[in-house]
Amino acid sequence: MLRVGNKAACMACRNLVSTNMGVRFRVPLQKLHPLSRAIHHRYSGNTNPQRPPHRTAARYFTSMSRLPMQPPKPPPGSGGRGHQQQRNFWVARLAARLLKLRYILLGSAVGGGYTAKKTYDEWKDMLPDFSEYNWVIPDFVWELSEQIDLDKLAKALPEIEEIAKLLPDFDKIGENFTFLKSLLSSETSGDPPLKATDSSTAASQDGSDKQYKKSSDKERLDQLQEELLRTQLKYQRMLERLEKENKELRKVVLQKDDKGIHQRKVKKSLIDLYSEVLDILSDYDANYNTQDHLPRVVVVGDQSAGKTSVLEMIAQARIFPRGSGEMMTRSPVKVTLSEGPHHVAMFKDSGREFDLTKEEDLAALRHEIELRMRKSVKAGQTVSCETISLSVKGPGIQRMVLVDLPGVISTVTAGMASDTKETIFSISKAYMQNPNAIILCIQDGSVDAERSIVTDLVSQMDPGGKRTIFVLTKVDLAEKNLASPNRIQQIVEGKLFPMKALGYFAVVTGKGSSGESIDSIKDYEEDFFQNSRLLKDGMLKAHQVTTKNLSLAVSDCFWKMVRESVEQQADVFKASRFNLETEWKNNYPRLRELDRNELFEKAKNEILDEVISLSQVTPQHWEAILQKKLWERVSTHVIENIYLPAAQTMDSGTFNTTVDIKLKQWTDKQLPHKALEVAWETLQEEFARFMAEYKGKDQDDIFDKLKEAVKDESIKRHKWNERAKDSLRVIQHNALEDRSITDKPQWDAAIQFMDETLQSRLKDTESVIRDMVGPGWRQRWMNWINRTPDQHIRNETKNELERLLKLHDEHTAYLANDEVTTVRKNLEGRGVEVDPVLIKDTWHQLYRRHFLQKALSHCNLCKRGFYYYQRHFVDSELECNDVVLFWRIQRMLVITANTLRQQLTNTEVRRLEKNVKEVLDDFGEDMEKKTHLITGRRVQLAEDLKKVREIQEKLEAFIEALHKEK
Repeated sequence: MLRVGNKAACMACRNLVSTNMGVRFRVPLQKLHPLSRAIHHRYSGNTNPQRPPHRTAARYFTSMSRLPMQPPKPPPGSGGRGHQQQRNFWVARLAARLLKLRYILLGSAVGGGYTAKKTYDEWKDMLPDFSEYNWVIPDFVWELSEQIDLDKLAKALPEIEEIAKLLPDFDKIGENFTFLKSLLSSETSGDPPLKATDSSTAASQDGSDKQYKKSSDKERLDQLQEELLRTQLKYQRMLERLEKENKELRKVVLQKDDKGIHQRKVKKSLIDLYSEVLDILSDYDANYNTQDHLPRVVVVGDQSAGKTSVLEMIAQARIFPRGSGEMMTRSPVKVTLSEGPHHVAMFKDSGREFDLTKEEDLAALRHEIELRMRKSVKAGQTVSCETISLSVKGPGIQRMVLVDLPGVISTVTAGMASDTKETIFSISKAYMQNPNAIILCIQDGSVDAERSIVTDLVSQMDPGGKRTIFVLTKVDLAEKNLASPNRIQQIVEGKLFPMKALGYFAVVTGKGSSGESIDSIKDYEEDFFQNSRLLKDGMLKAHQVTTKNLSLAVSDCFWKMVRESVEQQADVFKASRFNLETEWKNNYPRLRELDRNELFEKAKNEILDEVISLSQVTPQHWEAILQKKLWERVSTHVIENIYLPAAQTMDSGTFNTTVDIKLKQWTDKQLPHKALEVAWETLQEEFARFMAEYKGKDQDDIFDKLKEAVKDESIKRHKWNERAKDSLRVIQHNALEDRSITDKPQWDAAIQFMDETLQSRLKDTESVIRDMVGPGWRQRWMNWINRTPDQHIRNETKNELERLLKLHDEHTAYLANDEVTTVRKNLEGRGVEVDPVLIKDTWHQLYRRHFLQKALSHCNLCKRGFYYYQRHFVDSELECNDVVLFWRIQRMLVITANTLRQQLTNTEVRRLEKNVKEVLDDFGEDMEKKTHLITGRRVQLAEDLKKVREIQEKLEAFIEALHKEK
């Protein structure tokens, strides 16, 4: 009964509620619950359930909503039945109200769930962004959760009581704000902050009460301001603590499974991609009006204004060399700052990492930067425009690219180049004229503002101050030295200097000691601004102080500028690429686009192939050319210093003795050295011949200068093995000591060699005589030429000396003094004045011809002398000692050529090949050398194409990563 009643009450409640809420719709009576129909008929006055209800039923049910919850007393005369019906009705109404309470609870639960979800989302947004490490987390997130000590982490978090202590006293703040509001309203309206009293009471207050009230208000204002500062510092410490814990968590994530991370392909960070683009642009020679307008932060300032110190505070490490009053920054230094698990630094062209947490690595880094700066400065200069590229990574470092420039000077001091001031100005302007560069203007606050030079320079480059951030350094010294601290306020408000800026900051970068650490400087800076009157008196705002706020502001400005300009720059390089590709297709349609490095590799392979071809030269070819060149080198010495002096003795014993002595002296002193010279020259000529042959085989003439330079440098570096000279001397000495001709072919070969040699010498001698005496009668008549007076005298002298030779066929090689006098008198008798020296000179050539003619005749007679030589017959007419001499010389040439050929093929060719490889390697590492040796419009066009494509690809990759980060 109770269960049915509850169900009936529920159904009745639905109809009652729908009616009670004023919903005017009709429900078919048959669809109502029996209890609902009974109630309906009861109050509509209809006792027949089949009869339609009266129209007033709905109005009656509507009025029931205004009934009280307690049941009314039964009317008199109704009896117990009516009272029972009313009681049943109130039971149903009570059930309806209870059910209504259920819906209220359900709605509250839904609303509370939505509020909880919204609060969860807000806390989730406050957590650090781990999207950069999505590629790391999935593989070892569960292992990481196991290794993190959650209990320890929970203990590290602040307790509720500590957080409550950090929270401000809101009641007190409310009172303070009420007090401030009253003060402000009194200042604007002119009425007192408290409720005005009648004029009689106001008039009775004396001046001492007013004065006391003003002093109390001022004290209260000071207390309020100090309390606000303390509250702000509490929040700042809490944020720093949370940031430190966040850094530790990030470091744990980045250090987790270091081995597994390195096995994957490491994804470069956004700032690293951007820095690579800037590095490429620094080496790119801009053509087609394509300029580097990509953003970077340019740090400029007067010398010793604190530029480097500000940069070190942003990088959180003392990375730059320091000096007292002298110029330390001698070239631009590009520093790429990014976040990482370890605090390290690395140069662009080096693989060494400097651990910035270790003092020895910091000292090594500063020393390396100083060495690179001094190396970049050319002789006679003080500063350089070459950029040193450095990257610094560490936890909590703001991502940006800064360029530290040499400090601006006003006077050139002793030891500096005369153009140092102008060079620094030109370097600074070159960086600042970039319309997207952010200028970080550093001004020393401890010196008079009128002495500033950099502010005028910055105002010229950025008159509107749309991309300038002004930084006032050494504020602690400025506050101490300045008589009027309001001057600092004028500076940071932009009212003192003529320049404009996006923002103004005041920082303290230490006490001036080079041994201070970054942490100690931060603590000193925080303590200074906490106790400084500049902040308490409102001259400086809280967001304008500390290098931390400065780095955040500069980073935000940098990335804003990057997002606004990078796509435009990508379009510029895309247009430049199209222009370059069009020029290449029009001028070099059938050639591949090989840049300077690729062309060098191609030329390197060709040169090495040419060197290897030397090993394919046959031994016969080597020995033939070596023998020929060696004889050409020593033939004059053999004829003039050995053969002729010995043969002119006219005695076989004296001849052999003279020959042996002279051959021994020649072998000991000159012959081995001459032979090695010949071998080295032969190797060079063969090398050049092969290179010339390759050049003729459709080779590119763009390599000519490079090949010539490689050949010259390789020859210059090559040194013949000195030990070969000693062994060669022994071989030559043994060859020349042998006099035994074993067979007739060797004899005939020696005679032929002697005949050819003497014939050649005879022709040379006759040519000299013709030049001395001038043309003969036939040439004079045919060519209509005459002899000169000197030739006429020599011709007369020659005729006189020839008559003397006819009379004395066995005359010696020298004229006696009386013979010279006789010849001179005979010539004077014919009217020819002649000098004795001219007579002797003419005699020397005539006797030489005469002797060579006789030697050739004797050589022909010796063709049949091998029989006598073999049997050692003594026949004065066929003493062929000269033939034996030429055979010894010829055999020495053959043996020497064979020895040199072996040394060439076994040792020197390989050494030359090694030298060529070393020269090519050295040239390959010297970009200046390659630029000088491989030149031309084709090379430059290919270089520009490569650079522009690389820049465009890097920019597109950076833009894609930038969009993903958004």
